[in-house]
Amino acid sequence: MKKLYFKICLYVSLLLPIVSCDDFIDPAPENILGKDDIYYRPNLAQGLLINAYLRIPTNGWSFSEMATDDAVSNDLTNGYLNMATGQWASNSNPVDRWTSAQSAIQYINVVLEEIDEVNFSEIPSVNQMFSDRIKGEAYGLRALFMYYLLQAHGGVAGGELLGIPINLQSQNVSSDFNQPRSTFEQCMDQLYTDVDQALALLPMDYQNINDEALVPAQYRELGAKASDYNRAFGDDAIQLLSGRIALAVKAQAALLAASPAFNLSSDQSKWAEAAEYSGDILTDIGGLSGMDPQGHTWYANTSEIDNIGGGANPREILWRTTIGDANNSLEAQNFPPTLFGEGLVNPTQNLVEAFPMASGYPIGDPASGYLAEAPYQGRDPRLQAFIVVNGSTAGASNKVIDTAQDSETNDGLNKVESSTRTGYYLRKLLRQDVNLDPVSNSQQRHIQPRIRYTEIFLIYAEAANEAWGPTAMGNYSFSAYDVIKAIRQRAGIGLSNGDPYLESIKGDQEAMRNLIRNERRLELSFEGFRFWDLRRWDLSLTETAKGIRIMNDSDYAVINVENRVYADYMIYGPVPYSEILKFAALQQNSGW
Repeated sequence: MKKLYFKICLYVSLLLPIVSCDDFIDPAPENILGKDDIYYRPNLAQGLLINAYLRIPTNGWSFSEMATDDAVSNDLTNGYLNMATGQWASNSNPVDRWTSAQSAIQYINVVLEEIDEVNFSEIPSVNQMFSDRIKGEAYGLRALFMYYLLQAHGGVAGGELLGIPINLQSQNVSSDFNQPRSTFEQCMDQLYTDVDQALALLPMDYQNINDEALVPAQYRELGAKASDYNRAFGDDAIQLLSGRIALAVKAQAALLAASPAFNLSSDQSKWAEAAEYSGDILTDIGGLSGMDPQGHTWYANTSEIDNIGGGANPREILWRTTIGDANNSLEAQNFPPTLFGEGLVNPTQNLVEAFPMASGYPIGDPASGYLAEAPYQGRDPRLQAFIVVNGSTAGASNKVIDTAQDSETNDGLNKVESSTRTGYYLRKLLRQDVNLDPVSNSQQRHIQPRIRYTEIFLIYAEAANEAWGPTAMGNYSFSAYDVIKAIRQRAGIGLSNGDPYLESIKGDQEAMRNLIRNERRLELSFEGFRFWDLRRWDLSLTETAKGIRIMNDSDYAVINVENRVYADYMIYGPVPYSEILKFAALQQNSGW
């Protein structure tokens, strides 16, 4: 058992912000944690894992859409703006995950090495359950961070698709850090192994039980009662990584591995794997009947958000961050100027044009009925639910927002620094019952998902369409077509006419592929997906970001707002330049 000074320093540096000085010295002549204390203070062991949780990228909104064709920033110093306009480099990378994720894995490996020696309880069954739960969490988290590292840094180097160096042991001052990158396939195999190990240790969901017969046999044999089980695996553990969350990570990673940029051999079996992993999760919630009717407005379901308690999740959300105190920071960042906001994220005309008509037809289809002189009439209801367009009302006061170039307010196109550059403002994610007026300022609770069930439905739709075609079901009771139809109906599309556009393409795999990708673009907009999706699909990142210039309430003109400057090799992100300088064994992805 390694009990090196390096590890003790690690424990101390991590846990000083978490526990008080009195917790460390009991008493002690110096403010230094004894090297054996972790074995008798289980809160310290759990604190190591908390550090990994705190490094999950989806703990906060990134708005990486501002580096794509979906949005621009009105902050001309914004890192995504700089990235998208030609300044993305291996030593200047706003989407870098290397250091943070590798650090998380280091903490996870320490936990896995030491956890069997930690004394959680004098009751053997309780001690074993806590140990198993934390090990299961650790394996699941290590798989999660592997996924994020492959997404951000996997790529082709020397003609081979590579991942990251695989580290399954904690590193110390005597470790050999100069390790080559493993292949992408080896990394995926390790990810799947970690998920399987997590599933062997974790319940599918954390919940209290009141029947001794429900205690798993291996713990009953140690004498565990229902109350003992609840201590480790009950309601108090909700929002920790569970078996169901581990399965979702497996589905996310499988979709990445099946996608064109990471599936160089075009192996169709990888699509089938992604469909099966996601399909199993969906079957467990009842298939299409498990789809939340309000899942597309999860951020605006204010009564639901305000009344969440006890770690519970809304029906739409599989995993979320902790709901904190009421605040208005997201609104302050993104409300239009007349609502006292900074208007930071400006949706593009490109994205607006991706919303179909309420009839289901794309706006470019001759049957759509789209009117260029009244571009927001008769559209997919999600358009004005997600985006503030000219004439929309917004905020607690239901103020009419005038985004025209000849607007008499600062909400108009390019009026002031905090004005829109595209003719649009963000609505999605924002609580409209927030008031930023200094005289009558108000705050509200917000919810931030890490994984939504809509994402799992869309993973299944994409993978099933590629593996089996639009209407085939594999071993499930629903097809890609069925999922997309349900998502569109939920949004209010085709309710009066049966969605004839969808019906016309349900036998065409390529047309269905394009529709699925578009539905993913809309449903997951501003949640940090578009940048990564374009890259894994091996699609161009260079579509010019556009806006709309409105004059005299009737003259609509599409304008170019911001060029996108990306080279072809940028479908793969770089290994950090600092790491390449330090370690000769590391290969940089081609082009960087």
